[in-house]
Amino acid sequence: MSQFTKILIPTDGSENTLPAITTGLALAKQMNAEVTALYVVDQTAFVNFSMDSTIVSIFSLLEKEGKAAVSYIESEGEKLGVKVTSKILEGSPSKKIIEEAKENDLIVMGTLGRSGISKLLLGSVAERVVRYSPCPVLIIRSPQEKEDADDKN
Repeated sequence: MSQFTKILIPTDGSENTLPAITTGLALAKQMNAEVTALYVVDQTAFVNFSMDSTIVSIFSLLEKEGKAAVSYIESEGEKLGVKVTSKILEGSPSKKIIEEAKENDLIVMGTLGRSGISKLLLGSVAERVVRYSPCPVLIIRSPQEKEDADDKN
């Protein structure tokens, strides 16, 4: 395995990303790497709406959620002695993650493990990142996805 010096950890603030955060920070500690914690305010959901007060309120709520999500990674990194820089961007999550990947050696991210029609309709950020990332991507399955896989076997 090559030495990674810059690790990108995207988060959506959900519990599904916690295992990826833990893994990414542990790798950063072992490799003496720096971490960028990334939250993307997904504007794609608002493209066809006028910017009335309701949309602005939702957007503000998402920004607040993003600050909390990257702050969590910062505090967990501090406990381990890992330098964490936070970024909150606006746009399509997969596109912004791929853009940020150009400045990193590794992406460590979680997946919701959607399948069937849900995956077709909503797509998969993790799948697009794996497909188009210029650097290696480590996908950490969510606990729910692991349970679902165990149930199928």
